[in-house]
Amino acid sequence: MPSKPPTRRQQKIMSLIKEAVSDIIQNRLNDPRIEGFVTVTQVDVSPDVRNADIYLSVMAKTETIEKRTHIAIQHATKHIQSLLAERMTTRFVPILRLLKDEKIKKTLDTLRVIEEAAREYREKDAARQDSEENQEETE
Repeated sequence: MPSKPPTRRQQKIMSLIKEAVSDIIQNRLNDPRIEGFVTVTQVDVSPDVRNADIYLSVMAKTETIEKRTHIAIQHATKHIQSLLAERMTTRFVPILRLLKDEKIKKTLDTLRVIEEAAREYREKDAARQDSEENQEETE
């Protein structure tokens, strides 16, 4: 959302929103559809602090559970906003937009691919060394 670095005021508000929304999702929402580990990874506010983009990362057993959890949190946006209003001392409470943050998931997927490639390399290297040792023994 912001194109230039956030002001000190925006940073304070982003920090407050991040902490409050994290707590609200973890402790104040009683929706059985919310499963897994939900993290607020980033908050961006508009320069006038009337809008806030909140990035959520959901880690669950399956992708279906992740989607269901994200949908449940989306449905609770107005409730989250009203609970946030109780914690804020600003004149306006930003209109919240909850977005999926795929960065963590992509990072974990990338790390998995790297680990798999490294494992394959180690296996091939071990097989090559075994082959060389067998060849030396036969000579």
